[in-house]
Amino acid sequence: MKLLVVGSGGREHAIAKKLLDSQGVEQVFVAPGNDGMTLDGLDLVNIGISEHSKLIEFAKENDIAWSFIGPDDALAAGIVDDFNQAGLKAFGPSRLAAELEWSKDFAKEIMVKYGVPTAAYGTFSDFEEAKAYIEKQGAPIVVKADGLALGKGVVVAETVEQAVEAAQEMLLDNKFGDSGARVVIEEFLDGEEFSLFAFVNGDKFYIMPTAQDHKRAYDGDKGPNTGGMGAYAPVPHLPKSVVVQSVETIIKPVLKGMIAEGRPYLGVLYAGLILTADGPKVIEFNSRFGDPETQIILPRLTSDFAQNITDILDKKEPTITWLDEGVTLGVVVASEGYPLDYDKGKPLPEKTAGDIITYYAGAKFAENSRALLSNGGRVYMLVTTADTVSAAQEKIYNQLKKQDTTGLFYRTDIGSKANK
Repeated sequence: MKLLVVGSGGREHAIAKKLLDSQGVEQVFVAPGNDGMTLDGLDLVNIGISEHSKLIEFAKENDIAWSFIGPDDALAAGIVDDFNQAGLKAFGPSRLAAELEWSKDFAKEIMVKYGVPTAAYGTFSDFEEAKAYIEKQGAPIVVKADGLALGKGVVVAETVEQAVEAAQEMLLDNKFGDSGARVVIEEFLDGEEFSLFAFVNGDKFYIMPTAQDHKRAYDGDKGPNTGGMGAYAPVPHLPKSVVVQSVETIIKPVLKGMIAEGRPYLGVLYAGLILTADGPKVIEFNSRFGDPETQIILPRLTSDFAQNITDILDKKEPTITWLDEGVTLGVVVASEGYPLDYDKGKPLPEKTAGDIITYYAGAKFAENSRALLSNGGRVYMLVTTADTVSAAQEKIYNQLKKQDTTGLFYRTDIGSKANK
C-alpha cells in the first residue's frame, strides 16, 4: 500500500514516519515535505498544498490508497472535497466541517447552539464597536482573528489598551489580512490548558492521550504566541474524570451538532480546552492534528496506524491501542527571532539516534551537499519517552546541550507545569 501525506512540517513528518512503520505500507510520499524527512525513508513530492489538481493527478498515477491531509489551510481550501470528487479517499474534514477551525465565529455559534461550554464572546468587523465592547468588558480579555493565522492570531491582553491595540492591528492595520477582517473577543478564562484529540468519522470517535502544548516563545510562558514550542503527553496531573467530562460535554455534542448541521466530521478533531473552576471549557477547535502535539502523541500509538486510519475511513471499528505508561515529551528548536523575523540557512546538528527522535519542520539540504540547514521558523523537534516528565526532560535537554544550536533557540522549561 502506498500513501500520501500533504504538508511540510514536523506534524507531517511524524504522521508520515508512523505510517511508514505500519505493516503493509510500502511507500509514503509527502507533498511537499522538507528535506529532513528523507532521513527517515520518506519520499518527497514537489507539489504545493494548494495545487489540488496536481496532487490528485499524482495520487491517481501512483495508486495511492488514501491521503492524510495535515495543514489547516489546505482543509479550509476544500482539498478533501476535491479529492473525494475525483474518486479518491482522504483523511480530513470537508471544507464545511473544517469551518470549526477556519472561522472562530462559526465555532462559537455551534458551541452556543449545542450547549458546549466556552467563554462568553462578541464578534466584530467594526473597530469602534470592538473597542466599545473591550472597554465595557475590561481586562484581562482575549482578542482573536476570526480566520486562520498560523497559530499567531490570538492576543491575551492584560490591559484594555493592549486589547484595543490588538483589535486595531487586526481590523484597521490588516495585520492578518482577510483572517483578521473580523475579530472574536472573548472573556479571559482562568485555569490550566490542555489538548484533547480524537479520530472521528461522523458520530464515531476515538480519544487520544491528553497533551499540553507550550505556545509562548520563551521560558515561563513569556513572549509572543507561536505555533508551539514543545509539548508532552499524557498530562499526568489531569484527572481521568476531567477527560470523561470533556467527552460528554464537549466532544459528543459538537459532533452531533455537526451532523445536525449537515457537516458530518471526518478526520482528527483537536479540542483546545481549559480546566476552569466550572469544569472544562473550549478555547478553540482545530480541524486537524496539532503541531507540536502530533509529534508526542503518535509515538505513544502501539497499534498499526495505517490500519487504524483505513478502518476509520471504511467505517469499520478500529483497534486502537496506546502506551499506558510513562510520558512522551518534545522540545522545539526554532530560528532566533521566531515568530517574528528570522534568518534561514543555519547549520543543523546531525539527526539523533536511539530513543530520541528528531522530527524536522523547516530543514533543507545545502547546495551540492547532504548537510541540513534551517529553512523556517520552527526548525526541528527532539522527542523521547521516559518514566516521568523529569526523566524525559533530562534526556532531551542533555541532548540539546550537546548540539550546536547557534542561531537557534528553545525553551528550557517544557513540561515543568507537570512537576509543580
